[in-house]
Amino acid sequence: MSAYPQSWEADVVLRDGATARLRPILQSDADGVQAMHSKQSAESIYMRFFAPIKQIPEKDLERFVNVDYRDRVAFVMTIRDEIIGIGRYDRLDENSAEVAFNIADAHQGRGIGSILLEHLAAAAREMGIDRFVAEVLPQNRPMLQVFAAAGYEVTREFDDGVVAVAFDIDPTEKSRQVLASREHRAEALSVRGILHPESVVVFGASRSRASIGNLLLRNLTAGGFRGRLNIVHPEATEVAGLPTVSSLDEIEGDIDVAVIAVPAAAVPQVVRDCAERGVKGVVVISSGFAETSEEGARLQEQVLTTARTWGMRLIGPNSFGVLNSDPEVDLNASLSPFLPDPGHVGVFSQSGALGTAMLAAARERGIGISTFVSAGNRADLSGNDMMQYWEEDPATNVVCLYLESIGNPRKFSRIARRVTRNKPVIVIKSDLTGGELPPGHAVRVSSLSASAMDQVLAQAGVIRARSVSQMYDIAQVFDTQPLPGGKRVGIVGNSAALSTLVEQCVRAEGLKLGTAPVSMHPEATVDDFEAQLRQVYANPHVHSVVVIITPSPSVSSSQMAQAIADAAAQSGKTTVACFLGVYGKDEMLTSYTRSADGERTKHVVPSYGGPEAAVWALARATEYAVYKKSDHGHYPIFTDLKVREARRIIESSLAEADSPRVTMTDEAAHALLGAYGIDVLPYISTSTVEEAKAAAAKIGYPVALKAVHRKLRHRFEFGGVRLAIQNEAELVGDWNGIAEVIAQSLDDDDDRRIDVQAMAPAGVGCVIRAGEDPLLGPMVSFSLAGDSTELLDDVAHRVAPLTDLDARNMVRTPGASPRLFGYKGLPVANVEPAEEILLRLAALVDEFPVIRSIEIRPIMITTDKGYLLSARIQLAADADRMDTLRRRM
Repeated sequence: MSAYPQSWEADVVLRDGATARLRPILQSDADGVQAMHSKQSAESIYMRFFAPIKQIPEKDLERFVNVDYRDRVAFVMTIRDEIIGIGRYDRLDENSAEVAFNIADAHQGRGIGSILLEHLAAAAREMGIDRFVAEVLPQNRPMLQVFAAAGYEVTREFDDGVVAVAFDIDPTEKSRQVLASREHRAEALSVRGILHPESVVVFGASRSRASIGNLLLRNLTAGGFRGRLNIVHPEATEVAGLPTVSSLDEIEGDIDVAVIAVPAAAVPQVVRDCAERGVKGVVVISSGFAETSEEGARLQEQVLTTARTWGMRLIGPNSFGVLNSDPEVDLNASLSPFLPDPGHVGVFSQSGALGTAMLAAARERGIGISTFVSAGNRADLSGNDMMQYWEEDPATNVVCLYLESIGNPRKFSRIARRVTRNKPVIVIKSDLTGGELPPGHAVRVSSLSASAMDQVLAQAGVIRARSVSQMYDIAQVFDTQPLPGGKRVGIVGNSAALSTLVEQCVRAEGLKLGTAPVSMHPEATVDDFEAQLRQVYANPHVHSVVVIITPSPSVSSSQMAQAIADAAAQSGKTTVACFLGVYGKDEMLTSYTRSADGERTKHVVPSYGGPEAAVWALARATEYAVYKKSDHGHYPIFTDLKVREARRIIESSLAEADSPRVTMTDEAAHALLGAYGIDVLPYISTSTVEEAKAAAAKIGYPVALKAVHRKLRHRFEFGGVRLAIQNEAELVGDWNGIAEVIAQSLDDDDDRRIDVQAMAPAGVGCVIRAGEDPLLGPMVSFSLAGDSTELLDDVAHRVAPLTDLDARNMVRTPGASPRLFGYKGLPVANVEPAEEILLRLAALVDEFPVIRSIEIRPIMITTDKGYLLSARIQLAADADRMDTLRRRM
């Protein structure tokens, strides 16, 4: 019997937005299984067992709860420690298993069967099973629908009154889409439950106006919350002029959200009380948790465990609060003294202090906020959840996030890649690799450089900002302007010096001039300026315009601003301005138009404090417009992958190892790569010059010699490599030369062998790496070979799985990549084989999290093909991937 697989445990969000716990079954679950069975209807029992069984026989019950977590696996789903669903498989042969489900009647329709199927399929694939079969009664339509809607290619056969269902469980593009869609709907709904409450209860609102709870209550009432508001206070009969109750039992009706601002030590009990009362979500403003001490971390874990056990979502602890400007909600459960106008920008912050700054800056610029959430210590609800909500929120057009850490970057990237196809996502730059974490944040640490995270986010279309100011610089373009139609910019101003500065900024940001800059005299009239501006707008080669104005005493600033706003509104082209004295979204630079049916539309030209900020924001908007319109490629389907053979090779290597981490032998590594259609140029390891002679004769001249030890293997300058050996005489001399270097450089117990390998054609040496990063998940990287590449971090990184365009872009991302494409007369290399290897390696590491690292060093990319000269693979049996093909919070 295998050990209990703790990594299979997961907290999940159900279809209705509530949470539940999923875990492998235990022997101690026997009573819980029997209890669930006793509550089932006769019809449900017949559907599951094909017979009217009032009580599960003891022998069958013992078999149900005793599994080996390999050939016989079962999961249970629980809420409040009550089992509400069971899914299991029993292996039939090497590759297939029979699957069955039983969902509690009281919890039908919550998507439990679909989640159980995802987790069973993922566990089965780990155990080498690639096909599920099931027998279902034809009238059991809900279960047949679970199989049909999962995205797999399902076959059905009707025989002897039973529907025999069968399907391969290898992920398909459709099954991935189905999983993502279900995850999105459930998590978005769970967030909506907190941001659109009909009933809110406040804990910790004292009579002192200096208290946090009192401030929260005043903000809630001043904001005009549209729902029912209750205050729980053990002693006072009123707070801030509002009546109180002494306990939750005195409140009639459902309670959607509890806002908690009591001392940290009291929070676990308050959350427990809320859970027992059926509150759907809690916002914990209280501090004193994991951000302060180990005891605080223990309290935080208690709060989270209670929330997860009882199916509640949790914001915080140490949260700054939440805000929803929807006029049907008007929820201001935050500590902010600055309340921005309602608008279309969604804001997420982990830091309370920065949350204050973000709201204040939005108000100063006139940027309207749709919703705001401060996650504090991010014990539960995260930026991933908020993106799920904002993706289809009609009130939100722009997504802004400040992330001190990312608990699940791969999931973040996956969600962001989908969101950015319709809405821009802006992330304030911070240390997202886990190297420097704020108190209270527990995440894994990436083994890659900071640029890897930058590239992962860029792969998803995310825009990085370095400050709140930069975040709003770009947000106000998206909030007020159409996306640029291209990279060509027009410049119109009344200062030659400033126009020249703008031109320099345009070129520095990679944009182009659509026409020569227009610099008017400072005393130019409004009519003359407007005429020039409209002429630039009319130029079909101009996609966006930067307007620079230094107000003149002889020209009305308000009239000039109005002329700019009117011309911009009528042009339909992206416009940014540097209008001295005007900052952000201002009424001065606002124009109103009416449609044919009389509807009034507001148009605002955003203004910046300097040309650099204006052009930077315009450049980011242009990049996003290009990204949004571009083809993102497709995930390739390789029909020749020998997944079963690859799994056998990996399991064999791990079984032969003395520790959970092992470096595969060359033979095993080459076989593993071969199973995925990746071939390494053969070589033979030798210990004597006579063995080398025989190896060269077998391979055929010309050959290369390479020291096996990594210290010398790729180092020409150290004498560990000799190339283009044409005959036996040269072979003997070169072999002895390397042997002498080895004697001088290595210890006696080091590997002193020398490889003999066929000589590859001349080409550009490159390095491809892949493997499971602790934080980012399955990563693939590409670079040109050489110390300078690594010292300068000139490496392309992407997270698997890769589309064909991801692979294409990877070989063109490094700054040294022009060497592959005819740089200074070099032959143009055929990079398509390298792109295919990237795609195949991505498929390999995506399938097997136990692959800690693969290094192909080098791959010689020639005008013909790519030659893999060396490969090294390390495995880690204790790998635990955070974002797999099964839903989890």
